[in-house]
Amino acid sequence: MQIMYLLEQLEDAIESATGVPFSSRVLVDGEEILSLIQDIRVNLPDEIKQAQWIKEERKKILIEAQKEAETITQEAENYIRKMVDDNEITKKAYQQAEDIIQKTQENAKEIRLGTNEYADSILLKLQNQLEELHKIIDENRKELKGLNSSKTSE
Repeated sequence: MQIMYLLEQLEDAIESATGVPFSSRVLVDGEEILSLIQDIRVNLPDEIKQAQWIKEERKKILIEAQKEAETITQEAENYIRKMVDDNEITKKAYQQAEDIIQKTQENAKEIRLGTNEYADSILLKLQNQLEELHKIIDENRKELKGLNSSKTSE
């Protein structure tokens, strides 16, 4: 994985840096470190890059579902107005319109819930990957601190 190679390069750059006397600090080439960080950012897993896209798509889907619900509701209301001719027909029309509106609202709710579940599953996957990456970074930092302590104690 390209990320691991870049992290190793970053680690090597820090390990090979010149130490500051009487401290655990080192002098590093800022341009080299920034370049490595930029390369890491560019090579992050696609899931991380897709998180923003998923968030935007979720929002679009919710807006589209709302528009569809409004369209269906408007159609139902128009249908009711057309059925006002006769009292019996009017009663049936109102009932059908209410049923349509209720079904539309249920469909819109299901679409929103489905979208939320999908986004949540993607974000959970992303969270797990970030936690794994965080563990690797923590391990590398601990290892780096151990190397710096052993260099200082020598």
